[in-house]
Amino acid sequence: MKKSLSGKHVIITGASGGLGAQIALDCASYGAVPVLLARRISQLEQVKQRVKERTGTDCFIYELDVSDREQVKEVFGHILQEIPLPDVLINNAGFGVFEEFKDASWSNVEGMFQTNVLGLMACTQEVLPLMLKKGCGHIINIASQAGKVSTAKSTVYAATKHAVLGFTNGLRMEVGDHGIAVTAVNPGPIATDFFSIADSSGSYVKNVAKYMLKPETVSAEIIKAIHRPVREINLPKWMGFGSRMYQLMPSVVELLGGKAFKQK
Repeated sequence: MKKSLSGKHVIITGASGGLGAQIALDCASYGAVPVLLARRISQLEQVKQRVKERTGTDCFIYELDVSDREQVKEVFGHILQEIPLPDVLINNAGFGVFEEFKDASWSNVEGMFQTNVLGLMACTQEVLPLMLKKGCGHIINIASQAGKVSTAKSTVYAATKHAVLGFTNGLRMEVGDHGIAVTAVNPGPIATDFFSIADSSGSYVKNVAKYMLKPETVSAEIIKAIHRPVREINLPKWMGFGSRMYQLMPSVVELLGGKAFKQK
């Protein structure tokens, strides 16, 4: 087993399942020490046990709701006492609700922005001073292809991911000269429990089942980026190409996309 990340501490939010749990397992397999954060401590315990059984690595785990700014401060205060110089922060926590904006509940609107955007910023702000002092570090923000191409019924979710990309790109310019890498990860739909909330009817998952990414695929690309930082990761590649075309000729892409943009 390769140990190319030996000794590195990787903080992962939203690590109780899905992509976050897979990243934890893959980081540990390369010798890193995962620091796992999520709202559900019982599920974090299960992830910790699975990582230990498969890799022999012990994880740090902390209960955290990233949408609670004061809780973020408190929990990261504890983390940074045990891990004074974190190497990588992966902002993975987030959720979506697919519904037409006219029907959107304001609690869902606020919740998505609090978690997907402000929570991500809050966690970043906690580790950034230490990374700047150290002169190195890597911040990886899980955005989405929705942050590049919005579609029907993902109006609010897409808006949060647009915000994440704007924040990520600006931050990269601020800290790049200080030895800190900043990467945006823009996956299409991933086969995780995300859709149990986002798509409670199951219709969208059914429509895009053949395009679903596996968490292992996305995690593998993130591990590559930890080894060799890149500006952004777009998955699947054909979606990344589509989003580039959208930037160049949005009207044409929306016209050609037609029903494909209304599968939710």
